[in-house]
Amino acid sequence: MKKIFAIASFTAVLLASCTPKATTATAPMASTSTAEQIAQGKTIFENSCTRCHKLPDPTAHTPVKWVGIMNSMAPKAKLTDEQHQWVYDYIVSVKK
Repeated sequence: MKKIFAIASFTAVLLASCTPKATTATAPMASTSTAEQIAQGKTIFENSCTRCHKLPDPTAHTPVKWVGIMNSMAPKAKLTDEQHQWVYDYIVSVKK
């Protein structure tokens, strides 16, 4: 009886550890920038991005994709955290 209980327990643990983990997608935060800050974000976007490459189309990616793009590009553009937020808020405010 102890062997059956041990095997059943081991099987339950094994099955529980093999099931896929639930993933939660993190939605981008709602804009906290004012209209003036978003306008500044547009200016920063236009001036900073064109220093190194063609200006990307804000509607080319989803807000979630822009998070990754912005996180990799903002340090290269030497944006402050505040400027980073303004540019992001501008980009996601542009509608198709």
